[in-house]
Amino acid sequence: MLMDERVKDLGFAKLDMEREERTGFAEVIFCQGKKDDHLTAIYKSMYESCGCAFGTRASEHQYELVKAEFPEAVYDPVSRILKIEPHPAEQKGLIAVCCAGTADIPVAEEAAATAEYFGSRVLRVYDAGVSGLHRLLSRVDEIREANCVIAVAGMEGALASVIGGLVKNPVIAVPTSVGYGASFGGLSALLTMVNSCANGVAVVNIDNGYGAGYMAVQINRLATK
Repeated sequence: MLMDERVKDLGFAKLDMEREERTGFAEVIFCQGKKDDHLTAIYKSMYESCGCAFGTRASEHQYELVKAEFPEAVYDPVSRILKIEPHPAEQKGLIAVCCAGTADIPVAEEAAATAEYFGSRVLRVYDAGVSGLHRLLSRVDEIREANCVIAVAGMEGALASVIGGLVKNPVIAVPTSVGYGASFGGLSALLTMVNSCANGVAVVNIDNGYGAGYMAVQINRLATK
């Protein structure tokens, strides 16, 4: 086996250097919980091998660590995306990222930033939840132009079902942990989305904006192929 060519062994981590060739997406770094020296070593290895690096769930402290090594590193405190991207990808097609309330924006931005990093154009429609449905309906023509729609919502999670009944293309629902006690940290929204009567709605894990963005890019690439 040509394992040495496919995997870069750092001792504490084994980086999948063949992933982009195999799947179309380079390996992404989940920053949360990583030791400082492990994180910087992984970013350095990814950058040296790929010329770029993309991480999710990063903290301000982790940004400062990576920036000390790579001054061109960019951090967004809202989405918690930490990336080194000297040559941004050309953005093609269209993905609409919609969220119910402003408290859902961090998860929506994780989805949007992921989609943009991997070369998709993004339309953002924020604070358009069902408690003021006119806010969504005023943008529905734009949303319908997208090859895929990401619907991000906490509380009861009804936004995904509403959008699913308005558009012809796939909807990826993202439940968030936003809400009061009976929302059970996003479980209420998750169950609503899983039980949606609208067709064409798929659901990712609670607060998983990255997973939604990744899947939306796959759909968008097929639509623009």
